[in-house]
Amino acid sequence: MKLVFCGTPEFAVPTLQAVIAAGHEVALVVTQPDRAAGRGLEVHVPPVKQAAVTHGLPVVQPEKIKNNLELRARLEEIAPDAILVVAYGRIIPQWMLELPRFGNINLHGSLLPKYRGAAPIQWAVACGEVVTGVTTMRLDAGLDTGDMLLAAVCPVGLEETAVDVYGCLAPLGAELMVETLRRLEAGTICPEEQNHSLATLAPILKREDGLVDFSRSAKQIYDRWRGFQPWPGAHTTLRGKKLIVSKMGICSGRSVAAGELLVDGEQMLVGCGSGTVAELLEVQMEGKKRMSAAEFLRGYQVKSGERLGL
Repeated sequence: MKLVFCGTPEFAVPTLQAVIAAGHEVALVVTQPDRAAGRGLEVHVPPVKQAAVTHGLPVVQPEKIKNNLELRARLEEIAPDAILVVAYGRIIPQWMLELPRFGNINLHGSLLPKYRGAAPIQWAVACGEVVTGVTTMRLDAGLDTGDMLLAAVCPVGLEETAVDVYGCLAPLGAELMVETLRRLEAGTICPEEQNHSLATLAPILKREDGLVDFSRSAKQIYDRWRGFQPWPGAHTTLRGKKLIVSKMGICSGRSVAAGELLVDGEQMLVGCGSGTVAELLEVQMEGKKRMSAAEFLRGYQVKSGERLGL
């Protein structure tokens, strides 16, 4: 097929590489603009752009696409069989949806209709799912509401973070997209309408999502910590200062009030909801270096009975 590929982060790169390897013609790659980020405002080039340049593909980086007449004219001139959309980060306008004969094919990082939205992988892990996956779907005007084409399943380990699951889903999704294109071309896919009553949302992550609520159970707090890696992570306050929880686990057989610290030798335990207890394995006081619990307890003279989140 003749394709246009829309994508931005590392997650989309395996799919771009896979469709090229499968012999499809990628006539144009559309990605977000280079951005200045970090303290030094260093310019970051999208991973998809880097991959496209390596393969000698033409790249455009429009700031906006809805009313972009130049982009529209270029895509109409290409007349692609399909437009592939993988973590592009922009709403696809109606004119693009209507352009290709096979439509706009999206690779979504969940088993739809669960976890529609910008952060499906993170929320699946944060909600304690033991199975997730990827779905190819034909985009429509709604938020991940289009007809499903194919899906593939990936187990989620009980200690895996969202970063680990990304590593599973990116290559799995690449294979699924190639198979989707093959079967679309062969006419052997029957699009399936989503059961909208089963839909759940996975909204874009915010900094406050990382704030630990100790009324939740230790398992819920731990799952959210796993899901919100590398950002927004998990944080609370100690002695009025921000405390980042860099690594944590669940501790059984103890009883501590929610939000209260229990120091047991070199262990730093904290009470959570439903009578459960979490163990803080590595922490970092804001502006200071990351430390093991043992180092932190010694350095800050933390005592049992102190409270987090105040």
